[in-house]
Amino acid sequence: MKKMNKNTIIGLLVLVISTLWSAKGQAQSESKWEKEPSFWELIFGNYSEYYEHEIPNKFEDKYRVIDLEKQWKFQIGNNDKWSEPDQNDKAWVDIQVPAEWENEGFHGYDGYAWYRVHFDGRNLKPNEAHYLVLGFIDDVDETFLNGTLVGKTGNFPPRFRTAYNSNREYFIGNELINFKGDNVIAVKVYDEYQIGGIAKGKPGIYVSGGSEQLLQNLYGAWKFTKSNHKYFAESDLDDSDWDVVLVPSYWDNQGYRSLDGTAWYRKSFKLQFDPKADESYYLVLGRIDDYDVTYLNDKQIGETNDGRDFGNSHSYQTLRLYPIPKNLLKKHGTNTIAVKVKDIGLEGGIYSGPIGIVTQEGMTRMIRKRN
Repeated sequence: MKKMNKNTIIGLLVLVISTLWSAKGQAQSESKWEKEPSFWELIFGNYSEYYEHEIPNKFEDKYRVIDLEKQWKFQIGNNDKWSEPDQNDKAWVDIQVPAEWENEGFHGYDGYAWYRVHFDGRNLKPNEAHYLVLGFIDDVDETFLNGTLVGKTGNFPPRFRTAYNSNREYFIGNELINFKGDNVIAVKVYDEYQIGGIAKGKPGIYVSGGSEQLLQNLYGAWKFTKSNHKYFAESDLDDSDWDVVLVPSYWDNQGYRSLDGTAWYRKSFKLQFDPKADESYYLVLGRIDDYDVTYLNDKQIGETNDGRDFGNSHSYQTLRLYPIPKNLLKKHGTNTIAVKVKDIGLEGGIYSGPIGIVTQEGMTRMIRKRN
């Protein structure tokens, strides 16, 4: 008998494994919540989407301060005016959140619908960093706070892409919150098939653990580019044409889904406090996936890289706390942070807080609370 060459043997092995995998998939439930990636998706596709729900929050200690597991207002249809805070939703029906809308009287409905709910901003503290957590939405959402878009996950038709297994966590800047009274959350949802709606999770307004210790809060919009040049660390660089991303959040959730490699973040700001000569200050950048080199006002102040490859590295778990050299902060004028980030696999970027400047005493309290 003629000997089989190496490529023939590999081809037969792939055929056998794919057949077995297909048989396994046919025996499983067809529910989207139990969906498994196919053999070919694991080999050739971007399979990270199947594990998104396992990664966010894995090392982030947010805690809920406003519980939104309750009755929301609900309306079938698609009208973008329903995002506006003064929209009259009294005639809308009540629906439990979280719950599959099929189990709330809308069995068999696929398409667009809107959710709305109010909360009292007097229950929040302006010095803390806040997140709106909605849990798992089937399939796509756009989420608004007081009429402003704060997050979107998945793609609406005609370029539909489901995000049913992605836990929605949207940072909400304090400038968007009415701390003196009423606030309105509006969520536009599209369901392609099977179950739909804000289906699972623990919805609420959450505080990022440790953010209450920050002397200066640096959460929010940062400049971002997936290019890589050494001069990106220079404080006088013109980054006006860079993209804008939210920090902290994986860059994969902000339009850079397939990016593995090096990218840069930049943030320019003016001090909101008067630095004291006898005080020690630290820049805290939360956790970064995977490696970083961090600069402040043209000077490298920190680096985290354990030198291990994908699957063995633990740098993404390390809380970035970098001491700021004396007299480096500009009391007057603009300060600039530049962060070079290298992602070695799956999600990447500055993905969890706290983010800002802290005193040595605040750093001590922050670490103790997180441990």
